[in-house]
Amino acid sequence: MTDTGLESGPNANSTTVADFVERNTGYYSVAFKKIQDTTGFAWSWNTMASVFGPLWGAARGVWGFFWIFLVLELFALVQIGRGLWGELGADQLAKLERALGNIAKREAQAAELLAAGDAAGADAKLKIAENLKKVAARAQEQADLAAAEATTILLIGLAILALVKLLEGLYANVAYEAHYLKWRADQDSQQVGIRTSSTVFGAIMMLAIMPLTLLRFTVRAPDEILANLTGGLIGETIPVTEFPIQREYFSALSRRGDAAFDWAAANFSNTFDGITAAIRWCLDGLEILLLQTPWPVVMLVIVVMAYRLAGPRIAIFTAASLAYLAFMGLWELSMITVALIGAGAMLCILIGVPFGIWFGKSKRAYAVAEPVLDFMQTMPAFVYLIPIIAFFGTGKPPGVLATLIFAMPPVIRLTALGMRGVPDATKEAAIAFGCSRRQLLFNVELPLALPSIMTGINQTILMSLSMVVIASLIGADGLGALILESLQYAAKGQGLLGGLAILLCAMVIDRIAQGSYRRKIGKS
Repeated sequence: MTDTGLESGPNANSTTVADFVERNTGYYSVAFKKIQDTTGFAWSWNTMASVFGPLWGAARGVWGFFWIFLVLELFALVQIGRGLWGELGADQLAKLERALGNIAKREAQAAELLAAGDAAGADAKLKIAENLKKVAARAQEQADLAAAEATTILLIGLAILALVKLLEGLYANVAYEAHYLKWRADQDSQQVGIRTSSTVFGAIMMLAIMPLTLLRFTVRAPDEILANLTGGLIGETIPVTEFPIQREYFSALSRRGDAAFDWAAANFSNTFDGITAAIRWCLDGLEILLLQTPWPVVMLVIVVMAYRLAGPRIAIFTAASLAYLAFMGLWELSMITVALIGAGAMLCILIGVPFGIWFGKSKRAYAVAEPVLDFMQTMPAFVYLIPIIAFFGTGKPPGVLATLIFAMPPVIRLTALGMRGVPDATKEAAIAFGCSRRQLLFNVELPLALPSIMTGINQTILMSLSMVVIASLIGADGLGALILESLQYAAKGQGLLGGLAILLCAMVIDRIAQGSYRRKIGKS
């Protein structure tokens, strides 16, 4: 048996356990020994844990116990609160009150019409009143049934609370013994004994969570009560519409954001126009190359390129993919899409790989850039379209810019990962043999980091593909516009064929871009 820090014997009182628990050392020594000597679940009862519940866990630093049983106790207390003061039939009583008011109104109108000699109008009003009386009767019946359930809900809540208290008493020592073993392994990271700070923090958490949750689930108008309580504390009346905080701050900040966008668009319009013109020039060049050239010529060149770079299998796949695009009449739209994907992916690689090399060599630079990359990669793609439209307008160049923001983080991250993965011993050996910094980068680090870099390029191409349809929302033509049209008119077949065309375009680009590398890996 491994050493557990517990002495043998029924009344063992180990110094190690005493150092850990600080209070009730004899009780916990016996309890821990029983748990460790028992196969399966050890039946051990802790009265203090059962009485004080989550607060015991906070005082002893067993925070898993604290949060689990705080939630369970809160669930039981919500049921008890619903049974005691929950106003279970309040919505039906409100419906009954409205119905009775409408009944009195219709009867008064009927009396007025009858006095005026309009018997037919009075009869119509009385028929409406009779129908409302039926609605009122049903509401009263449902309110009575809901109120009758209060006792049942109260008993269920009490039963759940009793069960939770039983579980707290049975599980506390097991959880505390596991906490003790963690302390044995790392004494600096675990709390020992009872700490006042932990107890106070646990009590604050319970006071912050329990009353508000009970109020929310057991009271008909919690916002009104909170407003009255807060107003009483600060000595003034708070309108219910302002508690909790409505959208006044949101509206003010959104107006400031609009003003900031307008200011930037007005003062840096030349810069934005220059960026748009550069991207448009790149796109126009690709589209002229792919669209103005006869499609059999373009197809032949692409297939030969695939054969030379990636081998006969990829060449056959490329030929079949391009034939599908041609025979389906999607050649022009596909070449526009290839130009969009190609321009976006090319810019991502040209910008992202140098940044990835820099971040791979500089931990400080990567620490600064990582939050920015997280923001770029996790922000929903539709959000990028808002500043893009504000600064660059609509069309294909803004679509490429949105793709650039969304698709560049993977190639940066994976390039940096590949650079950091180059063994230090290899770099030291290369320097010892007289490598310059440039030779070290291009002849040692980049070849060894190439698998990771190529994975980043693959991910960037796929993410550029995912932006094609989204960019069509701001006027980027191509297959994305075809998919958008299919969504608008529920053209299921058209959408499926267009989606397959986008997939084939991306696969052809990826296979050709990584062809020589994959062939080299296959031969090695």
